[in-house]
Parts: sequence; C-alpha cells; structure tokens
Amino acid sequence: MQHTRQFFIGGRWVEPISTETLGVINPATEQEIATIAMGGAADVDAAVAAARAAFEGWSTTTVEERLAVLDRIIAGLAARMTEMGETISAEMGAPLPMAIKAQASSGVGHFMTARKVLAEYQFERSMGSTLLVKEPIGVCALITPWNWPMNQIACKVAPALAAGCTMVLKPSEVAPLSAIVFTEILDQAGVPAGVFNLVHGDGPTVGAALSAHPDVDMVSFTGSTRAGVEVAKNAAPTVKRVAQELGGKSANIVLDDADLAAVVARDVARMCVNSGQSCNAPTRMLVPAGRMDEAAAVAADAAARITPGDPHAGTTTIGPVVSATQFDRIQRLIQQGIDEGARLQVGGPGRPDGLDTGYYVKPTVFSHVSNDMTIARPEIFGPVLVMIGYEDDDDAVRIANDTDYGLSGYISGSTDRARAMARRIRSGNVHLNGAPGDLNAPFGGYKQSGNGREWGELGMEEFLETKAILGYGE
Repeated sequence: MQHTRQFFIGGRWVEPISTETLGVINPATEQEIATIAMGGAADVDAAVAAARAAFEGWSTTTVEERLAVLDRIIAGLAARMTEMGETISAEMGAPLPMAIKAQASSGVGHFMTARKVLAEYQFERSMGSTLLVKEPIGVCALITPWNWPMNQIACKVAPALAAGCTMVLKPSEVAPLSAIVFTEILDQAGVPAGVFNLVHGDGPTVGAALSAHPDVDMVSFTGSTRAGVEVAKNAAPTVKRVAQELGGKSANIVLDDADLAAVVARDVARMCVNSGQSCNAPTRMLVPAGRMDEAAAVAADAAARITPGDPHAGTTTIGPVVSATQFDRIQRLIQQGIDEGARLQVGGPGRPDGLDTGYYVKPTVFSHVSNDMTIARPEIFGPVLVMIGYEDDDDAVRIANDTDYGLSGYISGSTDRARAMARRIRSGNVHLNGAPGDLNAPFGGYKQSGNGREWGELGMEEFLETKAILGYGE
C-alpha cells in the first residue's frame, strides 16, 4: 500500500515532520502488515493551517458544487468497495464478507445520506423580520476509532463536507489503513486542496494537539469514555464545540410476552457481530427472572453456534478482536465474572479450540448476573453477554437505566408495551422488536455515552452554527 509513511495535507501526500513510526498488526495472524508514520504537534499545525486556509473558499461553495463532490466520492467508494473491505478485514479482523457488505458499504451509505440531507436542507429561513442562517462551524478535528473504521470516518467526513466545513482526520493508529484508501478516493474525487487533511498518530500526541488547537473550531470524537473526557478537557480552554460518541452498555429487555427462544437466539447473534466490538451492542440481556434458566439455555446454544475463525474462511462467523491489549482486557473481565459468582453458560477464558494464533475470544454467556457485578458495568467490547433477571416492567426499566451509559437500548415483546417502555429508557436510541439501524436517524447517547448526534440531518447540523440577522426583512 502506498502512502503509509505519509500524511495528506493541503491536497498533497507529504513527508511527516515527525520521525516516529508504528507497525500495524493483523489481529488474525499477529503479524505486522504495514508501518505508518506517526505525527506530532508540528504535523498537526501544518494540517490545521491547510484546513484554515481552505475554509473561506469551501464554506462559500454552492449546494450544487458540494453535491457534485459528494457524488464523485460516492462513485469512488463504490468502485473500491472490495479493496476497502479487504483492507478493513486485514487491519481489524472482521470476516471478509462482513467487512465488505457492512463495514465498507457503510461509507457509501453515510455519503448517500449526507447527499440527500444537503439537497433538501434549508440553510436560511425567515422568522418575522429576522433571518436565521445556518453556517459551517469552521475547521473540524475528526478523531475516529478502530472498530467500525469506515463507518465512523464517513459519518463525520460526509456531513462536515456537506455543511461546508474543512477538516483534519486522525483515524485510529490501530486500524489506519482504510483511512489511507479513503483519502486516496477523496483526492481522486477532486476535493479541493486543504478541505480534507489526514494525519496519523496516537491520542496523547496528535489527538491532544488537535483537540487543544486554537485554530480548530470543533472536535468530533468517537471512542472510549475515558478518552472522551481527555478530549473535552483539552478542548475546554478554547471553548470549542465538542461532539462525542462514546461507550455503551446497552440493555436488551426481553418482555414476558415475547417469543423468548427466538428473541434470545437472535440477539445473542446480534451481540456477537463484529466480535462484540460495537459501542451499541446489546450486551446486557434482561429476561424475566422466573425464566432465567430457560433463556440461559437458549443463549448458550446460540453462542455455541457462532464460529470464530480466519476472516477469509467461509465458515467463520466472527473474527478476532483487534489487538493483544483488547484480548487481554476481555480475558481479565471474563475471569472476574467467574470470580464474582456469575454462572458461566458457555465460552470462558482462553482462545477457542484450534485457534492458537490470533486474538480470538470464545463467544461467552454469563447468566444469573446481578447488575452490580463488574461484568455488568463497564463496556467489555468483546463477544460476552451478561444475562440479568427482572421481576416486572418497572424493575426492567430500573435495571436498564442503572448504568453510567445511555447509547442504545433494545426491547422485544408486544408492540404497545415495547413502545411505552422505550419512552422510559434513558438512551439515545431504542430498537423495538429487532429493528435494524437507520442511517437517517440520529445516533448518539445520554450520560457518559456522549453528547451531540451523528447520522442524518441532525448529524449535519452538528457542523453548523446558527446566525440571526435582525432587521433583515424590514
């Protein structure tokens, strides 16, 4: 792959000022597959300066001009979909079909959504004699994670471009290669010089420099709650806007009138998608206490049917988790669940049989969990389900809301009960009866799951400022 030791600044691939590098590890083989340049504060200064210089021109382009750029990007992403999927699979371990059909295709989906929003959006409206104007906020620092790399890059870059902002992207240094392919696509699509810039690096260096930079007007960050706190602290002295999509520990309530066997089996599989490395994964399953044993048996059977393995093998359901660090953390939490007395139904510590190389985790189910156990509190970020019993609807709501997080929620059962309960759940979205995600709907969380919203119209509005011009209509 070209450009791994370069940054994209001011419309050109350039040599870094910093001399630091980092190896990129394929989590399925534990082998280094590339070496990337790691930036420093001087590289950030150069990228921000390029974005600042480009802002006046890009922010005053017409909607039609921006639509034309988005159309060319969409075509470029579609043309390189397979390559993008292969790159994502290699850098973070997703099974190849899923990496192409879900991971890579999400980039096209977000750009198509942003295009639709831009084409229909009203940037000006009258309010009596006052004109309300929505304007691009300015230079944006976009800091993205490794678990859904193209999804998270596209759901920031697409609306920022549509809004008329310029930007500097810092993708995760753990899975940075898809961002290079993405940048090549934007370059070939004719995004004007300086509008989009790419700098690799880690959070304490490049992330901190971006979030504290006085010429950055907004930071959009996706990652852990711990890192989000640091981003907010770094941004505070310059009073810039900070939008954050952080961790989750989403409750999945199975009502007593649901088809328990079908719902539990479906949602165990859903929880394990992407090896459980999704911030909105339904990782706390709440079931009627009197049916815990029945539900646990179904969950164990469903988890046993999930096949970890080589991302290129046709029989593989889930690949490895992304890194040795993540693998070790998951193993510690699984052992802690055992030590605290949760009932291990299936899975457990160690790699699956026959997988001695790669960061593979056994699909694991704990039943008879209480909500104060360690495994019920932090985001494990692996294929680990905790099952908690509840007594009635009020108890289910209480347990669901008894968390530091509030990103997503899931409820299955009769329509009226599920709808009523959804209004009581303190989370940014709630899926009823297996409903899939919706790229037009806002995505984001309550409490320590973040602030602001991504996706759809509200996602673009995060990149806009509101100006009132008084007396305009007099």
